[in-house]
Amino acid sequence: MDTVRLSDPLAGLVLDGRYRLDRRIARGGNGTVYEGHDLRLDREVAVKVLHAWADGDSGEWLQTFTAEAKAAARLASPETVAIFDQGHDRASGHVFLVMELVRGRTLRDLLVEQGAQSPDRVVALLEPVLRAIAHAHRRGMVHRDVKPENVLLGDDGSVKVTDFGLARAIEGTGASSALVGTVAYLSPEQLDGRRAGPGADVYAAGILAFELLTGAPPWTGPPAQVIRHHTEDDVPAPSTYVSGVPAGLDALVVRATRRDPTARPVDGGAFLTELIRLRGTTGQQRTVARVPDGATRRLPVAPTGTHRIEHRAPTSELPRTRHRRRNALLSALVTLLLVGGGTGAWWLVEGRWHDVPGVLTLSPEQAQARLGQAGLSLTTDPVTVFDEQVAAGRIVAQDPSPGSRTTSGPVSVTLSKGPDRRTVPDLTGKSGDEAERTLDRLGLRVSATSEEFSSAARGSVVRTDPAPGTDLRPGAGVTVVLSKGVEQLDVPDVRGADQQSAKDQLSGLAVEVTEVFDDADPGTVVQQSPDAGATVDRGSRVLLTVSKGPDLVAVPDLVGQSMRDARNQLEKAGFTVTTRTLFFSDQVRSISPEAGTQARRGSTVTLYAY
Repeated sequence: MDTVRLSDPLAGLVLDGRYRLDRRIARGGNGTVYEGHDLRLDREVAVKVLHAWADGDSGEWLQTFTAEAKAAARLASPETVAIFDQGHDRASGHVFLVMELVRGRTLRDLLVEQGAQSPDRVVALLEPVLRAIAHAHRRGMVHRDVKPENVLLGDDGSVKVTDFGLARAIEGTGASSALVGTVAYLSPEQLDGRRAGPGADVYAAGILAFELLTGAPPWTGPPAQVIRHHTEDDVPAPSTYVSGVPAGLDALVVRATRRDPTARPVDGGAFLTELIRLRGTTGQQRTVARVPDGATRRLPVAPTGTHRIEHRAPTSELPRTRHRRRNALLSALVTLLLVGGGTGAWWLVEGRWHDVPGVLTLSPEQAQARLGQAGLSLTTDPVTVFDEQVAAGRIVAQDPSPGSRTTSGPVSVTLSKGPDRRTVPDLTGKSGDEAERTLDRLGLRVSATSEEFSSAARGSVVRTDPAPGTDLRPGAGVTVVLSKGVEQLDVPDVRGADQQSAKDQLSGLAVEVTEVFDDADPGTVVQQSPDAGATVDRGSRVLLTVSKGPDLVAVPDLVGQSMRDARNQLEKAGFTVTTRTLFFSDQVRSISPEAGTQARRGSTVTLYAY
């Protein structure tokens, strides 16, 4: 350990009382990575110590860094280097990330050692990179610094992407763009100061694919020159520099590196979907030719040959005429051979080669006619690809590329399937996890979730935005609205309130009213069910009993009638009857209350006879 400390002053340091730095693994633009040991859990880890300019003394930056590290730690893709912890060692001032230790090398090491890779190998390397990026994009995170140095190749054959979220955290320090991203892989929108969305990662992954196919990024040189290329020039097709790149892969790299972010695959998931379709179609041989200035060109190989003419001396003396005739014959033969040889050499070197016309965006019929005029034929790749710009059935890629030269062999073209669109399914009734898996299988993602009260089961999907049946680009987001179950309401006490006021207080419930005679003022609630304080589902029924006022009956005029008849009429009207008789009379002489008076039904009416 002492020997290591001499070579690196941080070796042997224990950060936050827990993470020991054992030996330096790598040093990059934003930090130094150490093989370390977690003393608390007794396990090997990788610790990235950020450089001094990313100083933890800045509270605002430290909050940003902590938030980004927590977000990155939630990524659960097996193609992503796991983040275990982050911290700020106050004793030394170092800010650090604790990550999964991946033993192996970086993709940059592979490119330095081996250079350009075969198309099959490129697809195999790019696929896990895009899986990691797609996983992050589905969770709303953008890497911002995809490059070979951030792709780790494990000794166990794994491919993992590291440093998610770190570029964004470093941007908060005011560091220059050279520190927050390698200029060779930065998208035009990043270099122009625009917001870096998922398209920035798609662009960087496209540059990565270009470098894997050709052995070098499309532009090298002083940073200012490279930036100008990114913002002003289209990335050329890899087939411009190497032969044997399948047309589908060639077209995909070109599409991923378009300057307009809307012309690229919408995010890592869309890029991955198109790449997967190319599996098994990339096994071709390639020839790479480099010129002294470092550029890369594809060179046609034309066979050459030599023609040797041998002259034999005559074996005997001939007469002059015969000798002259033979000389003339030999001269003609030599001329014929020279002309024929020259013509053959011209045909071998030049004559059999044809300039390849461009047929992009044409229909196969139009392309066949144009190629036929150039002495070439056409073959159509059975694999079709989606394209945002080229209509379905039109040519989106060709091999050899326009302006190159070829023999009379056919020109292979790839047809467009038009824009890639995915239909939003009906997710009603599914759980949130089921909805996310369904959308993921379709190449869509859950962009946001919200909740609302509903009669549907709690946690199930109530609706989506956009609605089912809507066509979206791959990777587009869908807002999923989940049920919170039926809303619960507390029943207020509305007894004594007037009917309208009671209904207002019972908003959200179904109010039913029954009217009864009661001593209370008309329209007053005298009873309710359920009782006050009960908790019920929204929309539940509440029964109100409302007063119609007292039940009054007019006392009839019974004077002059017999006591018996008068009693019968009063009892039929609902009164209780009492009588007062004097001198054994049977004729009603008076009544109390008086006739015509409104008296409560059931009250007592007295009859007087005398």
